[in-house]
Amino acid sequence: MRTFVLRARAAPTDSQALLDSVGKDAHTEILAHTLMNAIFVAQSHRADVTVYLVLESTRDFSRTIVFDVNAMHEIGGFDERALLGKVAKALDASRGMGKDEARPVESGVTVRTSSFERLVQVLAEDHQLFLLDRKGTPIREQAFGDKPCFLLTDHIPMPRKTIPGLERLGAKKITLGSRMLFASQCVVLVHHELDQR
Repeated sequence: MRTFVLRARAAPTDSQALLDSVGKDAHTEILAHTLMNAIFVAQSHRADVTVYLVLESTRDFSRTIVFDVNAMHEIGGFDERALLGKVAKALDASRGMGKDEARPVESGVTVRTSSFERLVQVLAEDHQLFLLDRKGTPIREQAFGDKPCFLLTDHIPMPRKTIPGLERLGAKKITLGSRMLFASQCVVLVHHELDQR
């Protein structure tokens, strides 16, 4: 089982604003690219993958959209428009929700009004947490258990004050090299490394 969490600090929780932000400062296309590279392979999709997209540009609560590939019956297209359409649908389904609520959107897709910090606390209970960081342990030197969870961000770096809290939850820093990469590229390299083992 592989889990990816993308903290999208600039991504709006309003569906129309999200779609209008593609190619602009919020770079919401990163959501689609990361989702695409996490769950698809040529002519198929990966089993045993869960992706959490945490959208934080909001007037009320962050939205965490969960994609559980094993439970998804209709993944649909893998193009940017189709995947952002699924994200927008989840945002529309979240209207009127209170804090820390969950609502099913479609088979394998759920939306929650949970913060990144709360999500990671829950995942830490039964996952190995790994924070992608250029100063971490090289991924090839890192041992992985059955349920690794990889923490990524959009173009806005993880706040420094967040990192000690993640480390207290057991998160270990790992690196894919000295060059800063897109989250979607990190996902490909993580999959490749784990596929080789």
